[in-house]
Amino acid sequence: MISFVTDLSMTASNLKKKKDSTTALCYFNTKVKIKNMFNKVELSISAYDTAWVAMIHSPASPQAPFFPQCLNWLLDNQLFDGSWGLPGRHPLLMNDALLSTLACILALKQWSIGEDQIHKGLQFIESNITSINDEKQHPPIGFDILFPSLIEYAQILGINLPIGAASLESIIQKKELELQRGSQNNSEGWRAYLAYVSEGMLKKSQDWKTIMKYQRKNGSLFNSPATTAAAFQHLKNNDCLNYLQSVLEKFGNAVPTVYPLDIYARLYMVDSFERLGITHHFKEEIRGVLDETYRYWLQGVEEIFLDPTTCAMAFRILRLNGYDVSSGPFYQYSEDKFANSLKGHLEDVGAVLELYKASEVIIHPDESVLARQNTWTKHLLKQESSLYRVFSDKLGSYVDHEVNDVLNFPYHANLELSLNKRSMEHYNVEETRILKTSYRSCNLANQEILKLAVEDFNLCQTIQGEELKQLERWVIDSKLDKLKFARQKIDYCFFSVAAVLSSPEISDARISWAKNGVLLTVVDDFFDFGGSEEEQVNLIQLVEEWDVDINTVCCSETVKIIFSAIHGNICEIGERSIKRQGRNVKKNVIKFWLDMIRSMYREAEWSRTKVVPTIDDYMENADITFGLGVIVLPALYLVGPKLSDEVAENNELDRLFKPMSTCGRLLNDIQTFKREYEQGKLNAVTLRIAHSNGLITAEEAIEEIKGIIEDKRIELLRLILQEKGSIVPRDIKDLFWKMTKVLHVFYMKKDGFTLLELHSDVNAVIKEPVILRDLLVNAKQNP
Repeated sequence: MISFVTDLSMTASNLKKKKDSTTALCYFNTKVKIKNMFNKVELSISAYDTAWVAMIHSPASPQAPFFPQCLNWLLDNQLFDGSWGLPGRHPLLMNDALLSTLACILALKQWSIGEDQIHKGLQFIESNITSINDEKQHPPIGFDILFPSLIEYAQILGINLPIGAASLESIIQKKELELQRGSQNNSEGWRAYLAYVSEGMLKKSQDWKTIMKYQRKNGSLFNSPATTAAAFQHLKNNDCLNYLQSVLEKFGNAVPTVYPLDIYARLYMVDSFERLGITHHFKEEIRGVLDETYRYWLQGVEEIFLDPTTCAMAFRILRLNGYDVSSGPFYQYSEDKFANSLKGHLEDVGAVLELYKASEVIIHPDESVLARQNTWTKHLLKQESSLYRVFSDKLGSYVDHEVNDVLNFPYHANLELSLNKRSMEHYNVEETRILKTSYRSCNLANQEILKLAVEDFNLCQTIQGEELKQLERWVIDSKLDKLKFARQKIDYCFFSVAAVLSSPEISDARISWAKNGVLLTVVDDFFDFGGSEEEQVNLIQLVEEWDVDINTVCCSETVKIIFSAIHGNICEIGERSIKRQGRNVKKNVIKFWLDMIRSMYREAEWSRTKVVPTIDDYMENADITFGLGVIVLPALYLVGPKLSDEVAENNELDRLFKPMSTCGRLLNDIQTFKREYEQGKLNAVTLRIAHSNGLITAEEAIEEIKGIIEDKRIELLRLILQEKGSIVPRDIKDLFWKMTKVLHVFYMKKDGFTLLELHSDVNAVIKEPVILRDLLVNAKQNP
C-alpha cells in the first residue's frame, strides 16, 4: 500500500513537471510568434481593390489587362456563396460583400472571362440585395456613391443585374442625395472625400488633374490601390503605376485596401501591448519601433503627418517614452481644420479619440494647442447625439466602450492593472476594420496577444494573492488590528501598489509600499483623534531615539504597537535594501518618518490651539503630513535601479516629491473639506475661503485648487519625462507618476480611500482572475 501511494505521488509529481514544462514551452512559443509580428505587418487582400487594378488596360492593347495576375486572382478566390471579399465576414458587412462582388463581376465581364463566376456572383447579389436598406448594416466608406456607380458601369457592359426597379431607383437616389448634400457645403473635407472615392465617379468630365493634388510621395492617392488604379487609368501617371507595381511586388497577385500601414500598425501594437500589460516581454522590439518612428517624425514622413490618427498616436507614445517631440503639428488639426478634413468629413471618432489622448500629455505650460485640443475633442466625445460616434475604419461594436473608457479614465487616473483587465475584457481577437472594403491584420488583433496578456495577469494576481496574505498576517502579528480608532484599509493599501507595480520580481517594493500605506493610515488617525498629546509626543521621541527598550519607554499600549510596527518595518526595509542597493538605507527612511510625524504633531497643535495658519504655511506642512514620502521613498530603493546617496540627496528627487505631494494633499482636501470642517480640521479649501474674507465661495475655491493640481501634474510629468540633465533613473521617476495616478483614482469623485467607493475595482485587480475561454466566447457573441 505504501509503495502504491509513493508511486502515485511520484507519478503526480512527474505529471506536474511535464505540465509545467509544456506550459513554459507554449508561453515561450507565444512570445516568439508575437515578436515576429514586429518584423512584418500583415494585411488581408482586398477583392474590391484587386478588381480595380485588374480593370486597368494594357498600354499595348485596350483589349488586354495590364495586370492579368490580378484577374487570375479573382478567378481563383470567389467564396463558396458566390461572393468576393473577406472570408468569415461579419453579418453586418453584407453591403461590403455586395460592393466587392459587383466590382469583381465588372472586372471579369470587362475582359469577357469567368462566366460561371459571374453567374454565381449575380446570384449572390440577387439573394442579398435587400441588405442595402438595412440600417443596421455597417456600410463601407463611400458605399452610397460607389455601389450606384458600379451599377451604372454594369449597365454599360450589358450585365443584366438582378435588382428590381424600385431597389434600383432607391440606390440611384441615395447617390444623388449624397452628392447634393456634399456640393452644398463644398468643403475641403468633401472634396477630399470625392477624390478618395473617385473610382466611383464615371463622368468623363471629372477633373482628374485636380484630384491628383492628393497624390502622395509614394505615388498613391490616399494609400488606396483602388483610387490610384482609377487615376492611372485616366492619366497614365508613372508615379501611380510605380505605386501599384510596388504593392503587387509585395503582395503577389492581389492588393490590400490600404498600403502602407506599417507605421500605424506597429504603433498600434505598442499601444495595445501597453494597454494589455505585456510590454516588458518586448522591450527590444518596442524600442526599435520607437526609434524608427522618431526618425520618421524628424524627417516629416507623410505616413505620420497626413493622418491625424497616426500623428496623434506617434506623438503620445514617443513623448511618454522620453522622446523630444513638439506639439506643433497639432495646429493643422485644430477644431475647424479637422472638421474641414477628410477624417472630419467621415466623422471618424477613432481620430478624435487619438487626438484627445494626445492632448492629455501636456508637459509645457505654453502648450495651448493641446489644451484647446483637449477641450473640443472631449466635447465631441461626450455628446451622446454626436455624429462622431462611429469609426470610419472600424466596426462599431466597441465604440461606446472605447469612448467611455477614455473619458472615465484619463491618463493621469488610469491604473495599469485595471486598464489591463478592462482591455482584455474588450479585446476583439478577430477585429475587422473597414475602409472602402473590410480588412484584417494580425498585427492589430490576435489571439496569441490576448493569451499572453491573460497568462501574465493571472500569474501576477497569483503572486500578489500570496503577498496580500502575508500583509494580513503582518497586521495581526503587529497588533495593528487592535487599534480600534484606526481605519483598516489593508486591501486598499495593497491595491494602490498592486495596480501600478505588477512585475513579479519587485515583490519587496510592493510589500514595502503596502505596509507603509497601512502604517501611514494608522499614524494619520492617531494624530487626528486616536492619540492624546502625551502619546503623540512619546511616539516622536521614540522615533528620534530609535534604539530603545519598548517595554520601558512607551507611555501606552497604543504607542507601543505603533512604534513597534514602524520600527520593525523600517528595519526590514533596511535589510532588503542591502540586496538591491548594496547598503542599508534605514537612516534615510527614518528621517522621512520623523519629518512626517513632527509635521503631523504641528498640525494637531494648530487644531488644539485654534490657530489658523496662512495657506503657504499650511501647504508647506501639509505636503509632508500627507505622508507620500514614507510610502514612495522605500519603494524607490526596492524597485530595481541603484539609487546612490548622491542621487538620493540630489534636489531632483525633492522636485519630484513636491508636485506629487501637493497634488495628493489638494485632491484629498477637495473631497474631504466638508467633513473636516465639521471635525475642526484644517483644510486647503476652508483656509482659502477664510483668507478671502468671504469674497469667494467653496465652489470657486475648489476650481482654483483644481487649477493648481493641474499645473502641478503637468510639472510632475515634465520632470519624469525629462532626460536632459536628469540623474534619477526613469524607472524610479515613474513611481512618482504611478502614485499620482493612484491618488487621482482614490479622490476622483469622493474620498474613495476612506469610503468603500472602489471595492469592486480592488477585487477586480487583486482577487478576480481572467478566464481566456470566457473572453473568446464573449468576443464571438459581441463582435
